[in-house]
Amino acid sequence: MNNFVKTTFLLGLLTGLLMLIGGLIGGPRGVLTFFLISMAINFFSYWVSDKMVLRAYNAQPISQQDDPELYGIVQELSAAAKIPMPRLYLIETDTPNAFATGRNPHHAAVAVTSGIRRICTREELKGVIGHELSHVINRDILTSTIAAAMAGAVMLIGNMVRWSAIFGGFGGREDEEGGGIIGLIVMVVLAPIAATLIQLAISRTREYQADASGARLTHHPLYLANALRKLEAANEQLPMNAGPATAHLFIVNPLSAAGVSRLFSTHPPTEERIARLEQMATRSGMA
Repeated sequence: MNNFVKTTFLLGLLTGLLMLIGGLIGGPRGVLTFFLISMAINFFSYWVSDKMVLRAYNAQPISQQDDPELYGIVQELSAAAKIPMPRLYLIETDTPNAFATGRNPHHAAVAVTSGIRRICTREELKGVIGHELSHVINRDILTSTIAAAMAGAVMLIGNMVRWSAIFGGFGGREDEEGGGIIGLIVMVVLAPIAATLIQLAISRTREYQADASGARLTHHPLYLANALRKLEAANEQLPMNAGPATAHLFIVNPLSAAGVSRLFSTHPPTEERIARLEQMATRSGMA
């Protein structure tokens, strides 16, 4: 199963999960209602998600005069990828990281932190930008944002149902339409877990793909591998003050992901990403 088919399948599962919850709550009418909710989430994510995330991190626009080196790297790789040059932004934080956002290559933005500008060489920065532009080319940002929003909706609705059940909001609804106590258990326990796992699968699939296509764009897999090694170490020492809802956008997990929490990280293990890039370099004779 290729990445596009896999991602489409997983997004379909998330939509189906929302509709299942709707059916358990309100029968056929609930299915329709929650299908419309999923469409509204998709529409909202398509139009405003990029503006919201840039505002959330107080990202400031970068011009060519502000950072000629970064501007030149993005300009060069955008031309090589045959896409419009995205808008550039800077986030003032010592934690080194970066992300791309935007619904398509014509409405894209790349944001880097001041920390990544300090610790990465030009080659490593090129590897990072190649990765982020690959997300733009593959339209991963929109896909991941929709997945995160839908998973969040499932978890929010699950919490609402739980509290309603605790305070008697679903009392007496043990008919087939409402789903009874079994339906409540599914919604409160299983649905949020399933939504989280589906979102993680989507996010991790897209990260591996962006690593590979980014390495091909720069023609040097080790540029990104070396950058990931630095970024992982720095983020473990100085986790970023990032929101869990947007953590999936960053090139490495900006949140602390030690121990069991690594299992629920939106990013695949960095050591595995580096190993794959090193294998690419070996195959291409660049190791």
